[in-house]
Amino acid sequence: MESEEDPVKKTQVVDARARNISHNVRCTECGSQSIEDSQADIAILLRKLIRDEIHAGKSDKEIYKKLEEDFGETVLYAPKFDLQTAGLWLSPLVVAGAAAGIWAYKKHRQRTNVHVMALNLIRGVPLTPNEKQTMLDLLTPPPSRGNIPSSWWRRWREQ
Repeated sequence: MESEEDPVKKTQVVDARARNISHNVRCTECGSQSIEDSQADIAILLRKLIRDEIHAGKSDKEIYKKLEEDFGETVLYAPKFDLQTAGLWLSPLVVAGAAAGIWAYKKHRQRTNVHVMALNLIRGVPLTPNEKQTMLDLLTPPPSRGNIPSSWWRRWREQ
């Protein structure tokens, strides 16, 4: 009885591995489907190739590597993480960080220009209306709000 179940179980394991690998491999003809979902001739051949490689005793990594060598890196849905893909994936974070840095620098410069305005006042250089308003905003104490707690959002909005 066990001898009959053993080949069946082995076939089920091979089929499960082949389906798992096929779901992670892109059809080179369709492009948007995995070879498991595609009915293109190349997808059928690739599924057969994967099953043959499994029967030959190769591991999943070896099969992925063979497919990548034969068809290029784009055949896999999960490309390897190298310097080129790191630049592609991390570039939005770099751009957002640079934008935040520029914004923070401008806010800092806006606040530190007060000492330049004060020196200009001492030297007798008249302030522009915008500079006068900035000086008044900085030198006027904030109104008392009583017991209402101020939120960080309100403070940020008022700046």
